[in-house]
Parts: sequence; structure tokens; C-alpha cells
Amino acid sequence: METIGFDLREGEDFIPLIQLLKAVDVVESGSMAQECVSAGLVRRNGEIELRKRAKIRSGEVIVFDKYEIRVR
Repeated sequence: METIGFDLREGEDFIPLIQLLKAVDVVESGSMAQECVSAGLVRRNGEIELRKRAKIRSGEVIVFDKYEIRVR
């Protein structure tokens, strides 16, 4: 599994899940990100996350496909 670090922008407390998947280039488009989340292919801190616009905060770990995204 490939680990990817993602730093939130200064002054921001969170990033919506589908935007995070696009920002780290693990999906090709926003619609693909939405489909993957809706299909239950994304885990947030070990639990399946079905909310496309879930607020992902610093310290959380997102797992999708062969990627582990650590948000800082």
C-alpha cells in the first residue's frame, strides 16, 4: 500500500472527501471520486465512508484502492 501525506491549507480545518481524493490524484475526476465513495470503496479511519462531502480533518486516515492518505 502506498502512503500519501496531505497537508491542509493554512487556515482550513477540513477538506471534503471527494476533493481530497482528487487533490492527491488517486481518481481522475470528481465524478469518479463520487462513484467510488457511493460504492463503499473508501474507508475513513477504518470505517466505510459513504458521505461524499464528509469533512476530513487533520489526523484522519483515508484508505482507497492501494492508497493510504494521511491528512496533516
